[in-house]
Amino acid sequence: MSLRFAALENLNKLSESDFALKPSKKITAIFGENVFTLKSAREYLSDEAFKSLASSIKGGKKIDRAVASQIANGIRSWAESKGVTHFTHWFQPLTGTTAEKHDTFFTLKGDGTAIEEFDGGALIQQEPDASSFPSGGLRATFEARGYTAWDPSSPAFIMEIGNGLTLCIPTIFVAYTGQSLDYKAPLLKALAALDKAAVEVCHYFDRNVSKVTPTLGWEQEYFVIDASLANARPDLVLCDRTVFGASPAKGQQLEDHYFGSIPERVYAFMRDFETESYKLGIPLRTRHNEVAPSQFECAPIFEEVNLAVDHNTLLTDIMTRVAKRHGLRVLLHEKPFAGINGSGKHNNWSMATDTGVNLLAPGKTPKTNLMFLTFFVNTIKAVHDYADLMRASIASAGNDFRLGANEAPPAIISVFIGNYLTKVLNEVEGRVGEKFDEQDEAILKLDLHRSIPELLLDNTDRNRTSPFAFTGNKFEFRAVGSSANCANAMTVLNTIMAETLRNFKKEVDSLVEKGDKREVALMHTIQRYIVDSKNVLFEGDGYSEEWAQEAERRGLPNVKTTPLALDAMISDKAKALFERNGVYQHDELEARHEIELEKYIKKVQIEARVMGEITTNYVLPSAIKYQNTIINNIRGLKELGLGENSYKSQQKVLQRISDLIGAVSEDVTNMIEARKVCNNIPDSREKAIRYCTDVKEKYFDKIRYNLDKLELLVADEEWTLPKYREMLFLR
Repeated sequence: MSLRFAALENLNKLSESDFALKPSKKITAIFGENVFTLKSAREYLSDEAFKSLASSIKGGKKIDRAVASQIANGIRSWAESKGVTHFTHWFQPLTGTTAEKHDTFFTLKGDGTAIEEFDGGALIQQEPDASSFPSGGLRATFEARGYTAWDPSSPAFIMEIGNGLTLCIPTIFVAYTGQSLDYKAPLLKALAALDKAAVEVCHYFDRNVSKVTPTLGWEQEYFVIDASLANARPDLVLCDRTVFGASPAKGQQLEDHYFGSIPERVYAFMRDFETESYKLGIPLRTRHNEVAPSQFECAPIFEEVNLAVDHNTLLTDIMTRVAKRHGLRVLLHEKPFAGINGSGKHNNWSMATDTGVNLLAPGKTPKTNLMFLTFFVNTIKAVHDYADLMRASIASAGNDFRLGANEAPPAIISVFIGNYLTKVLNEVEGRVGEKFDEQDEAILKLDLHRSIPELLLDNTDRNRTSPFAFTGNKFEFRAVGSSANCANAMTVLNTIMAETLRNFKKEVDSLVEKGDKREVALMHTIQRYIVDSKNVLFEGDGYSEEWAQEAERRGLPNVKTTPLALDAMISDKAKALFERNGVYQHDELEARHEIELEKYIKKVQIEARVMGEITTNYVLPSAIKYQNTIINNIRGLKELGLGENSYKSQQKVLQRISDLIGAVSEDVTNMIEARKVCNNIPDSREKAIRYCTDVKEKYFDKIRYNLDKLELLVADEEWTLPKYREMLFLR
């Protein structure tokens, strides 16, 4: 029996008792119970240590090493009270996954005495092997030293895996020479740059603002299928997506899955991973069926960006692990199934002041409306000026399959703001050139507050084809892929926003020095920014060919493939931007460019090899076996002398199968040769481009088309690999 039919047999044996869970606990009773919060710190730390930790978390102040030992002892006491025996520095290397090396609290003193110990040095810094993680040439194999360093702004937590408990310390990861080798370190620098620039602009409106915190609310889309069916597909095991598969008669065309009743087995899985998440302080708020069959989504309450990124990265690990307990497989790939919606990770981004103001929410007074307009227009200007970097920040082999189809935004980066705010900006722009005197308050009378309820509820429609859309009090970066680390997009977005705000302040101050009233200077600069960035605004269908042509006329980049999109990372403009804001050094950008190219090459290479393996070891044997069945049928009919008409149809099917077998065999052979040629190209950029054009674009769809045709022709009992209808609809 093939794995496919064994999996289907096991599915038929499942009963409701297999999905049973303990009754849910009240969320507030378990929320954050495995997190070393400030409340926990108050209980386990001295006043000195508590104040130092609180100042570091809230104000970014450095913690003295002597105090760090007190904090470490407190954290160990808290962890041991819960049964923890080991700790790890938890970090996010450029592999796209998390990393950890577990050490025990146990140690032996010089006299042989066994004790439990966790000092400040172990809390603050550890030394993993930097040469074994992607470094893009920053570290040679023989240069192994790298450091993880504690990030106090993200709280320590306890990870439960089976009966094991491990204390996890969120950290950055840097090379011995100081360059960042992870996602977190650049993100923290970008957040600091935005904080400084935004506070200075806020002082035009409120001198009491001393901190601006970017916030993030991600929406995680994912597929869930039966693990046995997934394990019977080599492409899902190795690529997280199906490299072929005929579309079932029913896909998502009836639109009956979206927001439908959650399947019981998936519901049990959701409740289970939500419980794990709540214990770790992940504030999940929403769960629902997504558009495609077997596709779902969860989303949290908004958090500070750094913490939100950590929580999303942690969540994907939890989901993957918990799914196994339920005999399920979570697919986080952007496009695991062709012909239906792919999965994104919409990044809802805004900025909040320590005085309680959302800078992207229209206010209730003319003054606060001007502040809203300032930050709103600056965001649009930032995206306009650095659209190529925004595209690079979400570039990946998986996202290339998703962008531009089935409700995913296109590769053209544009901004959607809705009809109402478009009219507001047009009204402001229309006053360009007008002279304002000191008595003219018209520039402040932007009566946005009168329409706040309508604006937030229904005055601005949603545009699923927009990569970057304003949705009432935040911008939604919809183009981020489901498997991506949010930090990449957030690092770019917060850096370009910091740069734009710094330039904005310089221009306003310059006008004030020339004699303009401050409000007039603000409005004149806003007007110029509206004019300069209006080309990036688009309200229509992002899928239309007309938009692609219009975008080209506007000078907006339309880079559809990752190897070319990544070029923006190492442009002179990008290097100057990141250096000015203290986020990346030039060599760090070059290294990340190299890493992303290598990642792309390897993923396409793996998929090509899997496609060849499946064709040779699975599809062709099934097709040839069925081909022989038809041949024997025709031979038998001939022997009976029933005439040509009795086997004419069989001959047509046989000819079609034979043609497809020949075409597939030839294309796979040619693809293998093309891959060998690509492998001999020394330059990573050229190699990635050639893998894209000469392997992926030339052969993937062509081979898939013929494989899918064979699937529809070969008898079902001969087809050994699970089909779309089974993976998407059977649980």
